[in-house]
Amino acid sequence: MIKRINKSVAPFLLLVLLVSVGRAQNGGAVLRTDQLKKYVSYFNSIDTEAVKNYVPNSESYTWLSKNIPLFECPDTTLQRMYYYRWWSFRKHLVKTPDGFVFTEFIIPVKFAGKYNTISSAVGHQVNEGRWLRDPQYINDYIKFWLLDVPKLPKPHGHNFSSWIDDAVYQRNLVSPDKAFLQKLLPALNTDYQQWEKEKQVANGMFWQFDVRDAMEESISGSRKDKNIRPTINSYMYGNAKALAQMAGELGIDSLQKKYSAKARELKALVQQNLWDNEASFFEVKLTNGQFAEVREAIGFIPWYFNLPDDTPKYAKAWDQLIDTTGFNAPWGITTAERRHPKFRTHGTGKCEWDGAVWPYATTQDLKGLANLLTNYTNHGKMTAKVFFDNLHKYAWSQQMYGRPYIGEYQDEKNGYWLKGDNPRSTFYNHSGFADLVINDLVGIKPRLDNTLEVCPLIPQGQWDWFCLDKVLYHGKNITILWDKTGAKYHKGKGMHIYAGGKEVLHSESLKHVFAKL
Repeated sequence: MIKRINKSVAPFLLLVLLVSVGRAQNGGAVLRTDQLKKYVSYFNSIDTEAVKNYVPNSESYTWLSKNIPLFECPDTTLQRMYYYRWWSFRKHLVKTPDGFVFTEFIIPVKFAGKYNTISSAVGHQVNEGRWLRDPQYINDYIKFWLLDVPKLPKPHGHNFSSWIDDAVYQRNLVSPDKAFLQKLLPALNTDYQQWEKEKQVANGMFWQFDVRDAMEESISGSRKDKNIRPTINSYMYGNAKALAQMAGELGIDSLQKKYSAKARELKALVQQNLWDNEASFFEVKLTNGQFAEVREAIGFIPWYFNLPDDTPKYAKAWDQLIDTTGFNAPWGITTAERRHPKFRTHGTGKCEWDGAVWPYATTQDLKGLANLLTNYTNHGKMTAKVFFDNLHKYAWSQQMYGRPYIGEYQDEKNGYWLKGDNPRSTFYNHSGFADLVINDLVGIKPRLDNTLEVCPLIPQGQWDWFCLDKVLYHGKNITILWDKTGAKYHKGKGMHIYAGGKEVLHSESLKHVFAKL
């Protein structure tokens, strides 16, 4: 029997129904796409769009609204750059007969491989793209490098040092996919062995030319000498550790043991051979067995993979990050210590890594610092404020003529982009930013189990509110918000975490937390 609804309550019930439907359609999301739309309209308005790839500007809002997490905070510099970097990243997505790929340069360059692809920043690009809601884009790109490139007449996957194994594993932590790993693992194993044949020396360490680290004209580097560098050795450690973890996930014990042993050996070798006690820093070891006697930003890379032991001895290296005679400059983190007599002596405009600010290196530095603050107990002088201030400076530095811009590299004192407005430098997809916000500032720490770990690096009292929304993690929509008074989002005071629209954690303070999904 159907009861007649009282006319006085009908409008109220209709409102409840409409709100419920709206929430269901929005997946329990807190943020709307209004801000994204405004940013995209502005970015489109200042762009001549000389190059159109898979998603043209006219379709960018629709594509971005379907694919990226939303972010809101009181810091307009960080917020605008977050959306600008996603908008720019989208420009590099190319649909090919071999699937989707991402380019590094927006225009064709003569030294690129098939589809204008270059391997130097694949690790950054995969880490950034793992947060896209549609996994096909990054999955296709990974398959291109590991399954398609080796079959080419002139494979270009080893033109530059790479941490692709680690990036693949980090992507799997966000969206676990055993079948995908199973397909890739043989290729990853073969790729690692190929690096050993090409670059390993008798003592088990790896050598590289600085230009093949994508870091040419560095103070410590050479295009002829086979120097032992913190870069490739840290990458190979990270790759070995990732291979061991992936093999363990797939139950391949022999491979897990093999790469666990390789990782342990490399960790010991890096600390024994590349740590300069006098400089308290990881340095390049020259072919004559001597240190290069220069601190360079590549000395922070071991922390990108959590390689160094957790001791005050190694943590002391980070003192140089905040030293104005070390790496601290008005427009960012320099690639060599400013006190060195050869700082910025190699010329200008030809991709010199002798001290200028490179977003590629800044991304590595900030990731390493986030790992130190999150995974270590010995932090030295490093704090969340140091991380925040440097991330903010990085966001602020990405500008030209007062408009958002990402190029190749910058003068450390005045922010001038050293390639000028060269078209090849514009929208340079050679670094990361959105991943630093999601993975390190807000602090989603992906893991394989059913736990969501969040470790924010937002200094206490810095913000009264923020929200990261529509993060697809382990197949669920994740929302993380902080509301000091409860007046901003009307969810109550404190830190709230939602999974699929359901609150899974509430904390009165902004801190390192674990929530069951």
